Amino acid sequence: MLVAALMATTSMFAQDGYDTKHEVSVSYGYYGTSQFIDDFGSSLGNAIMGNETSDEKYVGPISAEYFYHVSRVIGVGGIFVYSQVSQDELSSGKVVGTSTDKYYTLMPAVKFNWLRKKHFGLYSKVGVGATYYDWGYENKSGTSNNTSDDDDTGFNFNWQLSFLGAEFGGETLRGFVELAFGEQGVVMGGIRCKF
Repeated sequence: MLVAALMATTSMFAQDGYDTKHEVSVSYGYYGTSQFIDDFGSSLGNAIMGNETSDEKYVGPISAEYFYHVSRVIGVGGIFVYSQVSQDELSSGKVVGTSTDKYYTLMPAVKFNWLRKKHFGLYSKVGVGATYYDWGYENKSGTSNNTSDDDDTGFNFNWQLSFLGAEFGGETLRGFVELAFGEQGVVMGGIRCKF
């Protein structure tokens, strides 16, 4: 059984001579970890303080990636992710302020190619790094006890685990989708250039 499994794996990676080394990708995802943490913190704060929020707007996660393939199976590289969450804060039904939270994430990453053909591929990806957050608050209440804007910045740990990715298209330019959990989102799609 072990020999059969090794032969199947070997034949799977004998991939029609397709042997690019570099790849650059851009993508847009849905519901990254920073957005989840932001939503959880906002809900918890609202429950404790009795505040209300409205008009939530989300940008991203927008990602850019680079990988260099050290072998046909393994690529090493990095991922950059940007996302933003903004919302109005209400008191007695009136807008008293607007919070805008921005997240910038950089993660070294490893990609595992399970199938690598000229026009199709399957892969998984793992990245671990840090997020720089910039939380901003603009006071719109005009009250004397809280007239200044409130900002906070710092770093926190972050990750990306893409369980399964599929890419399809030409030898150089491809579309892709991923099912994942992490800063790039639970699902994401984009365009990849391989050369």
